[in-house]
This record gives sequence, structure tokens and C-alpha cells, in this order.
Amino acid sequence: MTDGGTDTGSDSGTDTGTVRVYLVDDHALFRSGVRAELDRGDGREPVIEVIGEAGSVDEAVAGVGHLRPDVVLLDVHLPGGGGAEVLRLTRAAGTESVFLALSVSDAAEDVISVIRSGARGYVTKTISGRDLTDAVRRVRVGDAVFSPRLAGFVLDAFSDRPGAAPPVDPEVDQLTRRERDVLRLLARGYAYKEIAGELFISVKTVETHVSSVLRKTQTSNRHELSRWATDRRLV
Repeated sequence: MTDGGTDTGSDSGTDTGTVRVYLVDDHALFRSGVRAELDRGDGREPVIEVIGEAGSVDEAVAGVGHLRPDVVLLDVHLPGGGGAEVLRLTRAAGTESVFLALSVSDAAEDVISVIRSGARGYVTKTISGRDLTDAVRRVRVGDAVFSPRLAGFVLDAFSDRPGAAPPVDPEVDQLTRRERDVLRLLARGYAYKEIAGELFISVKTVETHVSSVLRKTQTSNRHELSRWATDRRLV
């Protein structure tokens, strides 16, 4: 395929014994790890085949449109607009692929955003290889799949009326998505080096995000910041 994506399979979906998967994540190292897990297999049917991958919104839209995968594993945070934008553009183009969000974020706003945009499920990157394989097969046949506790966000958001918006906290809304990711891990007790590894960023970048969050939340140390995050149900 073109536009920077990687094509590793045919663009025909006629093999009903195989679930054809397309990976979308802006971290090549993470994509390689997911590909290895899925390609390893677990001896069960149907077999899962990774047919391509992309690292940005534009690459993803082009690749999904060209290859027509059965399932797209989609990160929430991507250059060029994010996972919700991939869903919007591919749906507008008439794709019939099923989307399963796979992200480090377990923030309610991220979950609700991609589900409203058309994703069939949402799992976090802490999922095991075996469980991810199972999730891919399940969404392919129409099941909705969520990591523990994430389904509650969706139920809460849609319980009152169709299309109801989730509550917005102005103090939380002032943080960028990456700052919320760093804050969430920090509040769970992760060290800076562990946060850097989890988010595929440098320790220096983590420090910069923490300084920004401290300033925006008007807190002065890690303990106060953790309590701030807990009070707003970010942990």
C-alpha cells in the first residue's frame, strides 16, 4: 500500500478461516510486539493474520480502505486527529471493518469518544496476548469487548438518553490527553522511568508534563496531585 502504511497481506477478505487484522498505533515498537503476539497464535480457530499497520490517521485511513481488514486494532492517541478521527473518516468511506480500541489510556472521555465514533470495544495495553487474541475474535463476530471497569463508563454515558454527553470537569478538561495519561500513572505510584516506558516517551518529557500538571492543578507535590486525581475519579 502507499501513504506510509505497511502492507503485508492480500486485500481480499475471502478466507473465512482467518481473521484479518490491521494495527494502528504511532509507536512502531509497540506494533511489533502486538504483531508478534497475534502471529504466534494459540492453536485455536479462526487463525489471526496481521495484514498491515499504520502509525498515523492518514496512513490508517488509506490502509483500511485499501486492505479492508476484518478487525482494526486502533490506538486512541494518534498524530493527525486520534482514533476517533480514523473512525469518522473510514465510516464515511463505507468501510465494514470492526474497530477495537487498544490504548494505554483508561480515561472515561477516551473510552466514550471512540465508542460513540463506532468502535466495538476498548481494551487497555495491559491486556495479555491471549486475552487480546480472544478479544479480536469476539469483536469479529459481533461481541462488545471491554477491559474491566471500562464498560461502566459507557453504561453511565448512555444510560440517561441516547447521545448524552459525559459530565465535563473544567479542571480536568484543561489538561491535555498526554498530561492526563502521565497524571493517571503517577497517581497509581509509577516512577518517572516507569511512566516513560509505559507511554514510550523520555523521562525528561515525563518531568515536563508533571511540571505542567502541577501548575495547572495548583498542587505542589506528588501526594497532593495523587489526591487531586483520585477526587476526580481519574485513577
